[in-house]
Amino acid sequence: MNDTDDIWEAVVAARRSGKAAALATIVSTLGSTPGKDPMKMLVLSDGTIVGSVGGGCLEAEVWDHAKTVMVTLRPTTVRFSLTEKDYPDSGLICGGQVEVFIEPVTLPVLHIFGAGHVGAAAARLAATVGLRVNVYDDRADFLGEDVLPDPIGRHPGEFEDTATGAVSGDFDLVIIVTRGHHDDERVLRAIAATGRQPRFLGMIGSKAKHAVLTRRLREDDIDEAFVRSIVTPVGLSIGARTAPEIAVSIVAQLVAIVRGAPETAQNEPTRPESAS
Repeated sequence: MNDTDDIWEAVVAARRSGKAAALATIVSTLGSTPGKDPMKMLVLSDGTIVGSVGGGCLEAEVWDHAKTVMVTLRPTTVRFSLTEKDYPDSGLICGGQVEVFIEPVTLPVLHIFGAGHVGAAAARLAATVGLRVNVYDDRADFLGEDVLPDPIGRHPGEFEDTATGAVSGDFDLVIIVTRGHHDDERVLRAIAATGRQPRFLGMIGSKAKHAVLTRRLREDDIDEAFVRSIVTPVGLSIGARTAPEIAVSIVAQLVAIVRGAPETAQNEPTRPESAS
């Protein structure tokens, strides 16, 4: 097995775990350089690396850029001139130039709690924009393949059980669109109990609903950072009324988050419960 085999195995492992990672590939060189195309280096969220793009200060620079790519999920191409002038403390004398392409390798995972009209519509739309989607509901008959086709994951069971094992990666996005306040609270408490923090935690409903549920969570000493992270109402402000329109507003907000785009005002749904 060579180093490239090790990298691809590490890429697969990162994608399966949902942990952040970025892959750097030398795409071109000019002159004398320690690394040659197509050498690769995978940078993991804990800072460890698999493979190499040549070592030394170049590798350190690529590592820094890769950490940024993990956060923004935006690929980038960076160019380096390997001279003592550019890196005065490195002792470099090779004088070559290197171009490195860095890309995220971990796809965001969307967890939707509630498979009603809004949840199902959001799941189908989110899958078409490239998110990995899992849907959870305690009503197994709402999770049929005719409504939620592959590759959408379908997870029946009590929310306390399914929510506990759902959030595990660095890019988990959570949308709560169950059929009522009680079930929403069940999901929130189950996720909070794990000690994990989703990258985004959105819940359908009004500001009044948000106030009631967050008050209850605070009364039970749920972590304040977790409580403050709950976004309600979820979705961008596009005047959405129907379930498909609300789904569009939600997925648009998720795309903005994943792509690092500035977000517009949050949606103020007029039918926060009946559409779910």
